Amino acid sequence: MELMEALRVYTSHKEFRPGQKRTISSVLGGKHTISMLPTGTGKSLCYQLPGYMRKGSVLIVSPLLSLMHDQVEQLRAAGEKRAVALNSFLPLEEKNRAMASLEGYKFIFISPEMLGIPMVTARMKELEIALFVVDEAHCISQWGYDFRPDYARLGDVRENLGNPITLALTATATSEVRADIARQLHLDDWEEIVYSIDRPAIAISVEQVGRDKKLSRVIELAESLEGPGIIYFSSKRKAEEIAILLRQHGMNAMSYHGGLEQENRILIQQQFVKGQLDIICATSAFGMGINKQDVRFILHYHMPLDIESYVQEIGRAGRDNGKSIAILLYSPGDEQLSFGLAALELPDDIQISSFFSLAKEIGMKPGDCKTYEKQLVPSAGLTEIQWRLLCDFLLRWKQEKMGAIEEKFSLYVEQRRKVKSNKIKDMLAFISAESCKRVFLLKFFGENADISKETCCSSCGFSYLSFVKKIKNSSRNYHVTWQEELASLLLRR
Repeated sequence: MELMEALRVYTSHKEFRPGQKRTISSVLGGKHTISMLPTGTGKSLCYQLPGYMRKGSVLIVSPLLSLMHDQVEQLRAAGEKRAVALNSFLPLEEKNRAMASLEGYKFIFISPEMLGIPMVTARMKELEIALFVVDEAHCISQWGYDFRPDYARLGDVRENLGNPITLALTATATSEVRADIARQLHLDDWEEIVYSIDRPAIAISVEQVGRDKKLSRVIELAESLEGPGIIYFSSKRKAEEIAILLRQHGMNAMSYHGGLEQENRILIQQQFVKGQLDIICATSAFGMGINKQDVRFILHYHMPLDIESYVQEIGRAGRDNGKSIAILLYSPGDEQLSFGLAALELPDDIQISSFFSLAKEIGMKPGDCKTYEKQLVPSAGLTEIQWRLLCDFLLRWKQEKMGAIEEKFSLYVEQRRKVKSNKIKDMLAFISAESCKRVFLLKFFGENADISKETCCSSCGFSYLSFVKKIKNSSRNYHVTWQEELASLLLRR
């Protein structure tokens, strides 16, 4: 069947978006494929259509439970009932029922943690796998901005499943990260499809504001900008505080972060998608897989930890190609919070030394790390993220002696610190750049930076007035404060 015909037969789409057809053709041609497509260009179609056209099941590895749930619900809403999500939140009875009838599912979404369970992997080996998909594939690379230890085992999982045709999908990955994705997945030969990260419909702005003015400025922008919108924070507490303040100012806003119950996160997502909420105050936990086309503004209250996550987050605006704006509010010294957050993700030298001393003292073997978790983790003062990283490292090097593993792990942590520090410095360079912000981002990803557009960025100059609300049923513009008008005048060159 020809691809355009298959698109009409199996989906509601009438045409392919950039990169979709090339990616699908590559997969159907039997090639392992790494595809970097911009946020909002419909990466899910790249595995759904080949899934319908090939015999067998599509196994999709996904990093977020909410993302899996959202994708399954979208498939079911489109009439596809043969979709299931296997993760730790699925009740045991439902999980057992799904595992017993896996052959009846066309699309199987699964967390990398679940694939690390030998019984689950053994069950997957009994299936005919048409396609092995790694969603948010940058999570597999230690040089990526969102490295997940559980993703690092996916190369071994692939081999254990008989090396099925593999599709790695991401929206933001440098050439270095893409090469690492291929290496970690044990791909000996693959096709790489890379499209521009540029989103011409999004105006890019960086505002430097005093620390004492940032709060009033974010409220001012949230009140005046045409919505709906997302405001990103590095702090759960601050996201909650600002959401409360926005509601007190008459705005329909809610906070979203990883500390919420799964049911609440799903409810808030759905309310935002269906237009029942105008503003989401979120941490980086919000956004992956959210199918909302009309987000008009993205604000960053805190400085992102890296350019990759910044590009992915602003890319959640303007998916309908409508005029949108992304504004990053920077106060001198914000980077100290970023450096502090990056440091907390990794154990320090004292924690590492303490853990290995205790492990040796009780005679723990590397492969038994999970057995001693409750005993060792509190004693060494490790966070959940730090423990997952350390335990994964112990399991990968379990044939080595503890002394050798400690040395390797200390070296690895030092490398990760440097990577994270350099990414924060790259973000600072973007913020302080007086030249075109869009060109800076394109060059960072190795793209041709030939830009010519009217509404580009705060360095090139544009008017905020074209992004403010207009009162319905009236030709009169929404009230614009003198501060906004002054900012707009300063940006016109």
